[in-house]
Amino acid sequence: MSDKSRKHKFRDSQQDVESASKTPDTPQTRAPAYRLAFNDSDFMCSDELRPVRMQLELLKPEIIMDERGIESTIVMFGGARIPEPSKKDTARTKTLADLSSFYDEAREFARLMTMKSMQSYGKEDVIVTGGGPGVMEAGNRGAMDAGGASIGLNIVLPFEQAPNEYVTPELCFNFHYFAIRKVHFLMRAKAITVFPGGFGTLDEMFEALTLIQTKRMEKVPFILFGKDFWNKIINWDALSDAGTISAEDLDLMHFVDTAAEAIEIIENWEG
Repeated sequence: MSDKSRKHKFRDSQQDVESASKTPDTPQTRAPAYRLAFNDSDFMCSDELRPVRMQLELLKPEIIMDERGIESTIVMFGGARIPEPSKKDTARTKTLADLSSFYDEAREFARLMTMKSMQSYGKEDVIVTGGGPGVMEAGNRGAMDAGGASIGLNIVLPFEQAPNEYVTPELCFNFHYFAIRKVHFLMRAKAITVFPGGFGTLDEMFEALTLIQTKRMEKVPFILFGKDFWNKIINWDALSDAGTISAEDLDLMHFVDTAAEAIEIIENWEG
């Protein structure tokens, strides 16, 4: 939060953090109880403070994006293991190597959407990815190709946790809670795109579809890149035939193979 946004005349907390660090070294000041509560990492990471940590994780990106004036986003979900075409020979399977074409489609889609975003001075249609490698990298890279900003919602994992180099640094966030991260993915979404991926991509896709299906979220263009991939791994018609979803639910999704097809759907969207 910037100093200009403060709405009070009280001494700010950061000043007290600095002052507390200069107190005399005594048994009393060394005791954990003496630490300022908000500056005590042991206290803040305790089980009892989980609700507070969740609130902070919701608030921090919200405040920063509000200060930036970001009003709407274009969500890009997709696999971390999809390689750049020039590196497809390093892919662990032939299928991953074949899917590398979607790296370029993701990059081009993000470039085109960012050019549109820049018409609103970066307030609308801002690309948001998970901030990692693969399709996520391609999305942030495409935004950089266009000369615009993009958001990365990274999460701490034992692997694949470092943000890619193309995320706008001031819009690069790190999360502990998957649930709060999903809120930030969807709360400003003007369109949702899903590229081939694994468990994480499937989780994000079905969470968003469920919110739209149950009308917990407004209907937005929901675009799946890779017709063959999605029809191979999910038997959508079988779900409808079984009655576990309605036939109308299949209309929530659009299948495309190229960035141009996705752009056309978004531009002609009528809700």
